[in-house]
Amino acid sequence: MASESGAPGGDAAGAGAPLTERGARTRERLLTAAREVFEERGFLDTRVAHITRHAKVAYGSFYTYFPSKEAVFLEVADRLFADMTQHDLVPLEGPSPAARVRRANRAYYEAYRRNAKMMAIIEQVSTFNVEFQEMRRKHRAVAVSRSAKAIRRWQAAGLAPADIDPEMASRALAAMVDHSLYLWLVQGEEPDDRLLDTLDTLSIRALGLDP
Repeated sequence: MASESGAPGGDAAGAGAPLTERGARTRERLLTAAREVFEERGFLDTRVAHITRHAKVAYGSFYTYFPSKEAVFLEVADRLFADMTQHDLVPLEGPSPAARVRRANRAYYEAYRRNAKMMAIIEQVSTFNVEFQEMRRKHRAVAVSRSAKAIRRWQAAGLAPADIDPEMASRALAAMVDHSLYLWLVQGEEPDDRLLDTLDTLSIRALGLDP
């Protein structure tokens, strides 16, 4: 399928130029519209014309702010991942390590639920867009690194077993929670609130923490 990879007649006009206040507002309108259209149509069936029509912006104006449909999708996804990963899997502060894990899992669940429609589109794009895959890996690496740091502190304090690899544990737990919520909130498996309690319990036991 053909990619809408650039403005008609050449490169994006004004790419990299400072935006006026009006220009910044227009760019935000395009980003908001792009997300809504992607959620409605999916990535492959979305066209720049759909986005500009939804944003009530002239078609040619799109290329003042973004060089392609792929570029606006990457920024929408980048913002989504920032929202999804702002909470550590294992936060440093809280009444107890187990309570911190529960709090982080619930915060991630709420973020995933807010973004479930876009997460479905993201899974689609992640199968073929290398640039997007790299951006996604970077966000996950930041979250895993923060969580691994907390696990190391717990190990140093004697709260978690010393034989657990902090980075591998963080990756494994993130994958478990992420995929479970994907199957529940995106694939539409039978909803059951017990899933959240089970994810908490498995995470806490995997880290050898007192419940």
